[in-house]
Amino acid sequence: MYKALVNVTLRKSILDPKGKAAREALHNLGYSTIEDVRIGKFIEINIKADSEKEAEAIARDACSKLLANQVMEDFTIQITKV
Repeated sequence: MYKALVNVTLRKSILDPKGKAAREALHNLGYSTIEDVRIGKFIEINIKADSEKEAEAIARDACSKLLANQVMEDFTIQITKV
């Protein structure tokens, strides 16, 4: 059994209104040194696979087909053995 830890973020060229709102709120709280905030999503997937390579391929396929919008988002995958 493997666990895929997936981080999905908006591409740098895509505006992030949630991130902008969070940055403004942080500035209002006194965190004036924070220059930029980008908000994404974190996904954990448990995968039955025979190898780490197979688990990564399954996770990558799942992200490409459903979990990430490849027009607007990038994703990274970290595989750990459970």
